[in-house]
Formats: sequence, C-alpha cells, structure tokens
Amino acid sequence: MVDTKKAIDPITAQVLSGALKNIAIEMGHKLARMSYSSIIRESNDFGCALLDENGQQLCESVNSTPLQSGPIPGYLQGIRTIMAERGDDFKPGDVILHNSSFYGATHQPDCGFFVPVYYKGELVGFSCSTAHQLDLGALSPGSIGIIDAVDCFAEGLQFKAIKVYDEGKPNDTVWQLIRDNVRATDMVVGDMEAQIATCRIGAQRYLELVEKFGLETVRAARDYMIDYSERILRNEIAKIPDGTYHSSGYIDGYLDSEDPKRKDLKFEVNLTVEGDDMIVDLTGTSDQVDDRPINMPFPGTTDMAVYLTIRTILLDSKKFGYIPQNAGMVKPIKIIAPEGTLVNPTYPAPTISRFCPGNALADTIMHALGQAVPNQICAGIGNLYMVAYSGMIDKRYWVYMDIMAGSSGGRFGKDGMDAIDVLYANTRNNPIEDIESHQPLSVTRYEFPDNAAASGKYRGGVGPIRDIEFTDEGGFSVEGEGQKYAPWGFAGGCDGTPSTLIFRDRAGKETVLPSKVPYKKTNPGETLEIIGPCGGGYGSPFERDPEAVLGDVLDDYITSERARNEFGVVIEDNKILWDETELLRSTQA
Repeated sequence: MVDTKKAIDPITAQVLSGALKNIAIEMGHKLARMSYSSIIRESNDFGCALLDENGQQLCESVNSTPLQSGPIPGYLQGIRTIMAERGDDFKPGDVILHNSSFYGATHQPDCGFFVPVYYKGELVGFSCSTAHQLDLGALSPGSIGIIDAVDCFAEGLQFKAIKVYDEGKPNDTVWQLIRDNVRATDMVVGDMEAQIATCRIGAQRYLELVEKFGLETVRAARDYMIDYSERILRNEIAKIPDGTYHSSGYIDGYLDSEDPKRKDLKFEVNLTVEGDDMIVDLTGTSDQVDDRPINMPFPGTTDMAVYLTIRTILLDSKKFGYIPQNAGMVKPIKIIAPEGTLVNPTYPAPTISRFCPGNALADTIMHALGQAVPNQICAGIGNLYMVAYSGMIDKRYWVYMDIMAGSSGGRFGKDGMDAIDVLYANTRNNPIEDIESHQPLSVTRYEFPDNAAASGKYRGGVGPIRDIEFTDEGGFSVEGEGQKYAPWGFAGGCDGTPSTLIFRDRAGKETVLPSKVPYKKTNPGETLEIIGPCGGGYGSPFERDPEAVLGDVLDDYITSERARNEFGVVIEDNKILWDETELLRSTQA
C-alpha cells in the first residue's frame, strides 16, 4: 500500500470521494430514466463507473447491480489489449463499444460504452456504463435463455473495442450493422444511445470536479481512498484465523442431457487466509462445457463472484456504513482459477448463460467463509430464473426479459429474505403493470407458496410463484438452476427446497421442464409457471422462539404439523400450548 496521507488531508479526500460517488449515482439515475427497456428502466440491470487514466475504478453507481459496475475495469483492460494489437489509441470525442467475454466483459449481452476524458489535452480517466441489451441477434430472440449455443458466435453480435464515435463523429456503418442484426431495433439502439449520453454526463461532471479542485488534488484523493478501502478490507481479513476453509457446491447443468459432462457440475473452493491476504483457489472445479453456454468468463464473472461475495460478508454496511467501491477492494484477494474449467473457460466457449452458475459459485464461497465467520453469512440461497419472452406484432419483434426473484437463507439473528435477487447481483423484479402494458403477456398468479419455508432458528427465505400467460402467439426460453440441488441449511438448519418449472398448454396439460429450456413457441392461452426455490434454514429449529413459530403458522410459512415435528412447538386453535411445548422440546433436545 502507498503512503499518501501527507499528500491530502482526510476531509478533502472524503469530500472528493463523496463527489465521485454522487457522479456515479447521477449517471445511474439518468440512464434508468433515459432507457427504453424494462431490464434497465425497472430491473436496474446496468452499471456506471468512473475510472482513472490507469483503469483503476474510482466509484460506481450504488443504485445499480455490482455485477455490472464491478467488471468495468476488466472491460477497459480488454479494450486496451485489443487496441494495442491494432495499433489504435484513444482520442478526444471517442466512444468505444465493447462486449467480448474473452476480453473482460461479463457476457455478450452486457454491452459497455467508454468515453475517454481529457483535461488540457491529457487523458485523465474514463466515464463508463454497462447494461444488458435485450437482443444482439443470436440464434433465438432475447439475450438470455440461449442455452443451446455451441460457441460464442452463436450468442449474438460481438463488439471488440469498436469505436461507435470516432473523434466525435458517429460511425454510421457500425450503427447500421447493429440495426440490421438485432430484432428489437428501436429499443436496443435507444438503450445504447442512453448509455452513451450517460457516459458523456459522467465525463462532464468529472471534468467539473477536476477544474474545481485541481488534477493533482483529485489524484491525491484517489490514492488516499483506494488505500483506505484496501486497509478496511485487510483489517477484516486479518481478524480471521489463518488457515484454509473448504466447500464444494453443485449446479444442475443440463439435467435432460445424456452427456454426463453437461450435468451435475461441481465448484471446488479452498479459501486460504494468511494474515491480511486471502487466496481463493478454485482448483478441482468441473471442466468447461465446450458446447453449452454456462461457462463463466474469469474476468467479469468469476472474479466478481469472489470479490463481491467476500466484501459483502466482511464489510456489512450496517456496521461500516458506505465504503468507497474502488480498486482497493480487490487488492487483498488472489484468485486461482485453472484454465479450461467452468470458472476460466478458453476461447471460443459460449458464456451467455453464466449468471446462475456464478450465483452458485458465490454461494459456495459463502459456505466456505462461513466456517470462519458463521455469524456473518446466510444459509444457502435460492437461485434465480431468467426468461426471455418474445414474439412479433405487425412484423415487428417484441422482446422482454423477466428476472424471477429468488430467496436468501436464514441469517444470524434474522430470517431469510423472501423474493429477492441474491448475492452478487442487485436487480429488481419487474412490476406486473409494466409487463402487461408493454407486452402481450398476462401475469395470472404472483404469490408465495404455502408451507415452503426451511426450518431453522432463523427460517429460510421463500421464493415466489409466478404464472405468465401468453395473450398472443410468441415464444420463450429459460435459463436457471436449482432444480436438483436444494439450498443448504447451516448450523443445524434444514435445507431449502428446489425450484420447479411448469408449462401449461391451452388444454390444461402440464409439462415439467428442466431448469434450462431452448426457445419454445407458444400459443395464446398457454402459461409458463415458475415456482422459486426457498433458501436454507440457519440454526437448530428447536431454538426458534415459539412466538416466531406461531407467527410462521399464521402466515402460512409452515403448518402446525411442521411446528410440532420440526420445531417442537405445539399449536392448537392458533395458540401455543406452552406446557406441551416445553415437554416436547425437553424430550427432543
């Protein structure tokens, strides 16, 4: 760590840190307001950040998903590598588009736009945004659920450090190519233009900050805050006893495949603490699946699953408040990820459906770290589903991406959270009103299942049930996890419940589908039902407060039979029978 405390006083550094944070927040709000698609406007599947001239992250938009903001330095590193190979360089007025999974991008739909910022002719940083684009012209509509892609070329358009504006002039050929190769043209191009406008706003605000305080002061504040964030994280790592903490986790993969290499895939995590350093070794993880897109790019997905999980567990915002999210957060952590595995695939492996595997990796890392800090984790999480709905009206495509909420496990001192995004992302589910007003879809059911919460001193969170009916001809594709491997219970808590995916045709016939479904055409009146997974329980159920157990029964989280059998609490006529409860608990303790 660099000692720069004499270069700037802490108050000025904090003022500048707050100003940088607010720039990123403003960028995020304006991108959400300007965007066309619900995935950005409602679900907040985007990221905004400022980088310095060396590519170090200075700040990120806290009103978006960290899985979008966190990878931005990796995008820029990939851009610089490609531009160096071409003999190209940045110039004032440039806008660079990039989405290559093998050059830093998290996966191809997450398109990054980068605007170099110049002050008195000197490159002083980059204003950046990433966002999920809803169609890039892949083998089926929508930029998720393309679960039968055989390589990265089947996943849609690839942009490798492409200048869409060259010294301020639009590259009309590139824009025409995009328009000619995506299905929902106005929406996709509109979202891209919103990203560019967002980057320009960030660049303008950054220049205003430099002009107000001076470039050297801003750089001194940068060094101070990066050092500060690194020290905070190192201090928490140093509190963990030295040693290696191990966990294994599994994902479904393609359960309907006859190829054993495509299913029951394993993540192996050995997390070693040495003083204030941490090494996360993923050796032993299953090999990459060469012809299916559940591989995870190392920069952008695997590294984010590691960094974001560790910082979330060790730096709880309730205890620490806001800590600047910058380059200092990654310095104490080293990752070992063998090439050719799920967590570090080699070109041209497909990667578009990497989200749910990444969540499972984060879940496995959390389980390993829980051996060292059991009071700072939750039990196993209920992973998510993502569905691409699409169709044509008057020869024009409509495309909609639905992020189906998952659930968290029980936590020390608290029950698990119901119907939320989990771990390394922060997206929101889409309101029913927005879905039904923009697409020929009808949400006919959206509720919690009864008697589904995992038992524990702190119960597991519950995943929702959502039925979406087609009101016109269309189709859908699905990517998900968690049908075979239930979320794990912790410290005596019970495992959660897996998810279920059901297709119901117009005659009412139900077909149970696997967690990954390639594009399937539909007719009006047909319905896709998703029953979300439920997180694991934390702690022994017999230690749960009987009043809390009664509340669970009244809220239909559990039945009175489960209250007796799993919690040792006897309930009749919605009242606790205390004598019977004390006797039952004493005999089964």
